Amino acid sequence: LAAAGAAAALPLRAQDASCSAPWAEWRAFVDRHVEQDGRIVDFVNADLRSTSESQSYGLFFALVDNDQVLFERILGWTRRNLSGGRPDVNLPAWLWGRAGDGSWRVLDPNTASDGELWIAYALIEAGRLWKRPGYTHAGRQILALMRTAEIVDLPGFGTMLLPGNQGFVQADRWTLNPSYLPLFVFRRFAAVDSKGPWAKLAERSVELNRLAAPVGFAPDWIAWNRRAFVADPAKGVMGSYDAIRTYLWAGMTDAGDPLRRKLLDALSGPLQMLRTQGRFAEKIDTRNGVGSGTPPPGFAAALLPYLTAQAQPALVKAQAALVPSSGPAAAALTYYDRCLVLFGKGWLDRRYRFSADGRLQPAWSTQCSARR
Repeated sequence: LAAAGAAAALPLRAQDASCSAPWAEWRAFVDRHVEQDGRIVDFVNADLRSTSESQSYGLFFALVDNDQVLFERILGWTRRNLSGGRPDVNLPAWLWGRAGDGSWRVLDPNTASDGELWIAYALIEAGRLWKRPGYTHAGRQILALMRTAEIVDLPGFGTMLLPGNQGFVQADRWTLNPSYLPLFVFRRFAAVDSKGPWAKLAERSVELNRLAAPVGFAPDWIAWNRRAFVADPAKGVMGSYDAIRTYLWAGMTDAGDPLRRKLLDALSGPLQMLRTQGRFAEKIDTRNGVGSGTPPPGFAAALLPYLTAQAQPALVKAQAALVPSSGPAAAALTYYDRCLVLFGKGWLDRRYRFSADGRLQPAWSTQCSARR
C-alpha cells in the first residue's frame, strides 16, 4: 500500500499552483465560521452550535493549510469545551451551543464517531507532518476511547463502528451511518494501532456500502437486524446530506487501495444519474434511485473526487461549474456547503491527497516545503 501511495505524489505543476495560491475558500471559511478562541460556528441553527464534526473538519483543513497556530486554537477549544478539559478520558460531546436559558454549554453529551475519527486522524497526521509526537499520542488516546465505547461486533456481519456511544443499539437492530466510514482513515489507523479493529473496519465498511446501496445510492442511515441491512424505522431510506459524504470519501480513496474499485462499483448511482438525467438530486430514495429536489452547491463539490475516480472529466467540469468561487453566491454558502467545497474542490485543486495507506499528503509537505 505504501508504494502505491508514493506513486500518487503530486505533479510539480499542481504543487506549484497550490503552493503559490492562497486557499481562498479556507480563508473565507475562517473569516465566517472560526472565532478567535478556536470555536467553529454553524449559523444555520438558532443555537449557534458547534459540533465535534465542525471542530474536526477545522483541524483537518488547518493541517492541510499548514497553519499550526490555528490548529492549536481549534484543538484547545475542543478539548476545553467538548471533552471537559480531559481529552485523555472523555470523548468529545457532539453538540455545544446556546441553551434555552441563554447559557453556552454542551447541549447533548452523546458522542459522534465521525467527529472523533477526523479529530484523531488530524492529530495523528499533524504529529507526523509537523514532528509533534504529543499530537500523535493524543490521537492514539482517542482511538483507545473509541475502541471501548463505539466498536461493536454485529452478529452475522462483524466489526462495525457505531455513530455514537448511546442510542444506536436496540434489542432487534443496530443503527449505522455509512458516511461515518472513510476507508482511507481506517487504513491509517490500522498502521498506527495495529492491534485495533481498524483493518477489519476497512473491509467491513466497504461491504456495508455494497449491501446498503442495492441500486448504487448510499442511505443517510441504515440498520442491521442480525440478518441483513434494512431501513431504520426512525430514519427511513433517504440518501441526502449525510450520504453525499459517502461518495466524497470513496472518490478520495487512493487508486492503490485494493478495495477502492469495489467501493466505487457499490456506489454507482450518482454516476448513472448524472449520465442519464444530467443533474443530481438533493434527496434520493435509495430503494429505487428516484431523486427529488435541487441539491445545494456543496453536493457538486463533493462529487468532484468521485467523478474523477470514475474517469468522467466532462462530468467533473459540469459539476465544478456549479460551485461558486466568488461573489454573493459564494458568500451565501452555509457551514456545511463550505466544508464540502473545502473537501471536494480542495482535493480537485490538489491541495492534498491521501496515500493508499491513508497518510495525508498536503501539497506543502513536498515541493512547497522545499521552496520555503
